[in-house]
Amino acid sequence: MLTNSLAWQNLQIHYLDSKTIHLQSLFRIDPERFDKFTISASGLTLDYSKNHLVPETKKLLVDLAQQCGVKDKIEQMFSGAPINTTENRPVLHTALRNFSDEPVYVDGENIMPLVKSTLEKIKVFVNDVSSGVTKGYSGKAFTDIVAIGIGGSFLGPKIMSEALKPYRQKHLNVHYVANVDGCHIHDVLSGLDPETTLVITSSKTLTTQETLRNTESAKEWFLNQAEVADIQHNFACVSSNIEAAKSFGISEKNIFPMWDWVGGRYSIWSAIGLPLAIGIGYDNYLAFLNGAFEMDEHFRQAPFEENMPVIMALLGVWYRNFHGAQSQVLLPYYHYLRGLPAYIQQLDMESNGKSVNLDNQETNYDTGPIIWGSEGTNGQHSFHQLIHQSKTPIPVDFILPLNPHVDISDHHDMLIANCLGQSQALMEGQSQKQVIAAMTKAKCSTDEISYLSSHKVMKGNKPSNTLLMPKLTPKALGSLIALYEHKVFVQGVIWQINSFDQWGVELGKALGNEIFNKLTNIEMPLDMDGSTKGLIDICRKRRTIS
Repeated sequence: MLTNSLAWQNLQIHYLDSKTIHLQSLFRIDPERFDKFTISASGLTLDYSKNHLVPETKKLLVDLAQQCGVKDKIEQMFSGAPINTTENRPVLHTALRNFSDEPVYVDGENIMPLVKSTLEKIKVFVNDVSSGVTKGYSGKAFTDIVAIGIGGSFLGPKIMSEALKPYRQKHLNVHYVANVDGCHIHDVLSGLDPETTLVITSSKTLTTQETLRNTESAKEWFLNQAEVADIQHNFACVSSNIEAAKSFGISEKNIFPMWDWVGGRYSIWSAIGLPLAIGIGYDNYLAFLNGAFEMDEHFRQAPFEENMPVIMALLGVWYRNFHGAQSQVLLPYYHYLRGLPAYIQQLDMESNGKSVNLDNQETNYDTGPIIWGSEGTNGQHSFHQLIHQSKTPIPVDFILPLNPHVDISDHHDMLIANCLGQSQALMEGQSQKQVIAAMTKAKCSTDEISYLSSHKVMKGNKPSNTLLMPKLTPKALGSLIALYEHKVFVQGVIWQINSFDQWGVELGKALGNEIFNKLTNIEMPLDMDGSTKGLIDICRKRRTIS
């Protein structure tokens, strides 16, 4: 068991010896601390000096990674070994952004020619749609793209599109639909013209209930004006189920493949990224892939002591398992990155929200943390209060592009100041002595000082990382996403779990399908628990409720 390992035991002893040391004192002891605990890779800079670690902590954490075989697992992943053990599959989203000449094998076959041919197909399709060579059924160029998917097929393209808004092609509008709530697709389609709308459906198997229902609704909307034969011009599909896509009426030249060695939450690097590529143009999409490839190379080659994903992963384990942190908050100080916490939430919690290890035993330690957050500076006026003054340990990742796409007056300087100020405040806090001095200077009464001073104390000692990039470019975004992917992977290796299945998600899908059938067929018996049965009964009668 992991907790019986020498590395784990050494970390436990070290935690007990060092847990009372305040972060402020670490900076006083070592004026060069910032330089010692800062890494740069693939255009990103990570300052992790505001964390509860000293050189000995770092050494012990690296020992843990080495004893857990992280290096071997990294190579197994990149080389195509079936590390998704419960589904007996390789995990090869990295092959989709492999710009080296290195082959990658699955069942003895080099898959790189297939990957490259698909990328070439994406390039031709994107350029033809963008230039107007590929047109809708009536001969008009496309002006709008409706991308239908759910989970990774939706979150990835949508959030990356938001992040790269400054790079969008002005003559093409990309709309995303995931929620099966009819209000969503109605609102999207109601303002569009079927003649100039391209619908892209993304589903690995083409069996996902929400995606199928939304696609059928888009088809019904389209056929109110067009003919069945016109579907081949205005619909495209990303799926491994080629025959189902063709049966829907989609032309084979508009069908893009997926493979079972790419998980949904990693699928932005595959043809699932087609709507993103159309939105920002193929060259920018290629830069996005290249950014991830550069981070891949760093991850594979850098020693653990200077390896950005490994260091972030080890800090996460340090806080989750030794400091008792239940969550991790992401605070991107940039409007275009506002969707990043939701993307990393799926990536991390779907990957490492497990409690059974690779030996089929229940773990006796915690695994994946709760991931949450929002854009700065909004959080400063709401939930930052909890981080500053609660007793709950909540590690923070601050993420900050140094140069904005829109430089209005001193807006970005103010944004930077808030970001750095929050990380400093979390680390230093505010002592009662400082509070009393400030209140005395403000001429507060003795009674007021006596009553309020303790309420204004912040103990500080709250850990954080600060991730900087020169500018949020497609390449920088690719590097950032790959960084978090590898961080999550390393933590899964250390926790000895499979980060690449999602049986909890599958159960929810199966029960949803079963309930849908019972909801729409009142003759079916309700043979389930009393609560679900009662709720279904109420919902069956919903149309009679005003």
